[in-house]
Amino acid sequence: MVYIIRIIISVCVTLLISCNQGQTEKDSQLALMKTTNPNPTVTEKNNGQEKVESIEREVESFDEIYDVAVVKGKKETLVVYKVKHMQRFRMKQIEKDLNKILEEKHPKEQFTVSSDYKIFLEAVRLVERKEHGNLSDKQAEKRLNEILKMTSDIK
Repeated sequence: MVYIIRIIISVCVTLLISCNQGQTEKDSQLALMKTTNPNPTVTEKNNGQEKVESIEREVESFDEIYDVAVVKGKKETLVVYKVKHMQRFRMKQIEKDLNKILEEKHPKEQFTVSSDYKIFLEAVRLVERKEHGNLSDKQAEKRLNEILKMTSDIK
């Protein structure tokens, strides 16, 4: 009788442990899929906010993309995005198509387009700090140039 009770208890413990492991896996998968939707930002006041918003709408129109951050500086505009999981094999083609459309619709703008997650995080931090008033326009422009330098180092 004692032997049967030990088997039942060990089976119950095994089931409880296996159920708990699946939950942490689900949480980590959701963290990769969360959407932040940062506001498009301009490093100089009153310098093309409408243009940046239209750029964001154009990038969001791609079905393969689910999150976009746009930061416009004096000379260059940074466009970073996240690609849906099932579209990751086509990332080079998506970036090529995105560059083509942006250059056609905004020929006077100089774009840096990236799908790198680290660059995305840095851009979101820049947007948040700018919105909360922790960065001046000059500091935001300097930070944007640092992020742009990171994108060129990655490629």
